[in-house]
Amino acid sequence: MKPPTDTTTDQAPADPAATDDMLATQPVGYWSGLAHTVVTRHLRDAMARIDVTQPQYWVLNRVNGGSSAPPSREELVIQLTPLAEGPDEMGRVVDQLIHRDWLRIDAGHRLHLTDAGDAARVRLRELVTELRAVVHEGISDAEYVTALKVLRRMVANIEDAGDS
Repeated sequence: MKPPTDTTTDQAPADPAATDDMLATQPVGYWSGLAHTVVTRHLRDAMARIDVTQPQYWVLNRVNGGSSAPPSREELVIQLTPLAEGPDEMGRVVDQLIHRDWLRIDAGHRLHLTDAGDAARVRLRELVTELRAVVHEGISDAEYVTALKVLRRMVANIEDAGDS
């Protein structure tokens, strides 16, 4: 493990009421976990009100894919399983979307959006854009980029230390 580059700040217990001058002592795991929980719940609750799940949205976006070749079911499951709540979830989501007639499988076993699936994807994209605006209110793009760069650096620090 590399020595710290500046002075080490003592870790304080997680405190939701911590003032700005106390934030440097707060545990990143608590705050990043809380942010994940709250943002994910906000997104999933809004999607549930229109009978869609976040994993369904992931699949619609991945199948849309732009100029790349449409994925097979197996490719899509492999790509999205790291985001899923278990190894079988993404296969079930594909089945749900085929049942809804939002996806179809061609003769080459590639997934494609149906017209209804593409319309759903567009509606969901609009919803997610609205939800993002709520989450990002009062946060500039530069501040957001800085926050993500800090989190990405923390992940790299842990991976570099071999503790992933």
